[in-house]
Amino acid sequence: MSATVRDSCNSFLSGVGQRLAGYLNRPSVGYTPFTPSDFDTLCRTLRSGDVLLVEGQERVSNAIKYLTQSTWSHAAMYVGDSLPVAPGTAEPHRLIEVNLGEGCVSAPLSKYALFNTRICRPIGLTPDERRAVTGFMTARIGLKYDLRNVFDLLRYFFPTPPVPVRWRRRMLAFGSGDPTRAICSSLIAQAFQSVRYPILPDMRVVKARSGSRYARREILHIRHHSLFAPRDFDLSPYFQIVKPHLAEGFDPHLLEWSAQPAPEPEQVDISAA
Repeated sequence: MSATVRDSCNSFLSGVGQRLAGYLNRPSVGYTPFTPSDFDTLCRTLRSGDVLLVEGQERVSNAIKYLTQSTWSHAAMYVGDSLPVAPGTAEPHRLIEVNLGEGCVSAPLSKYALFNTRICRPIGLTPDERRAVTGFMTARIGLKYDLRNVFDLLRYFFPTPPVPVRWRRRMLAFGSGDPTRAICSSLIAQAFQSVRYPILPDMRVVKARSGSRYARREILHIRHHSLFAPRDFDLSPYFQIVKPHLAEGFDPHLLEWSAQPAPEPEQVDISAA
C-alpha cells in the first residue's frame, strides 16, 4: 500500500471515528442524580491517589453500565495539587482521566459536582508509592485516543448484546491494543500495577513445599489492564469506600425531620394507556 493511499485510509477512519465518538459522548436524555451531591464535602475528603467513580450520563456510559452490570461507568484519579495551574483557568485541575475520543486529560473536580460519585481509596501505600501512582498518570497526559480503531468505538453501539453475562466484560477489551484505546479504568489499573498494588488479582494455590500433601500458599497474578472496569475499584477488597459525610463525622441526632408524612406516590392508570 502506497503512503498516499495509507494516509487517505487513515484520514477516512479518523473522520469516521470523530463522528462515532461525538455521538457516543452526547448526554442521555433524562439523567438526574439519585441523591444530591455535596461538592464541598467531596473536595475536603479526597486525597491524592484516590479513585473517583462517576455515574456518567453519556450514551457510552449506558453501554458500560450495562456491560459491567454496575452503577459506575467512569473512573478518574485525584492527584491533588500535583498539576501546575494553567494560565487563565478559574479552577486548578486535580483529576486525570481517559475520555473517549480525547485520550488522557486533566480536569477540574467541579466537572463532576452534580454527578453521583464514589471515592475508592487504596490502603497501605507509602507516600513514595502514592506519588509514583499519581506520577504515572500525570506523565501520560496528552496520550491520544486512536480514533482510527473504529472497532473500539463500535462496541459501544451494542449496549445489550445477546451474549452471556460472563462474556460482556470481554467486549470492553475487544480491539483494545493499548490503554488509550480502552475504557478509563485501564490506565488507572496500570498506574496501580506499576507499584504492584492489587485491585482484583488472579489468585492461584500452589504447593508450599515439596513432599507435603497439605501445605499450600496463595500466589497473586496481575490481570491484564484491559480487563478492568470502573466497578472493579468498588468491588476490590483492597480499596476502602469513603463516604464524605461519614468521613467528617455523622450524627443522626442532628437531622431535622418533618412532622408531616411524605406524600403518597402518584398513581398511574396503566389501563388508560
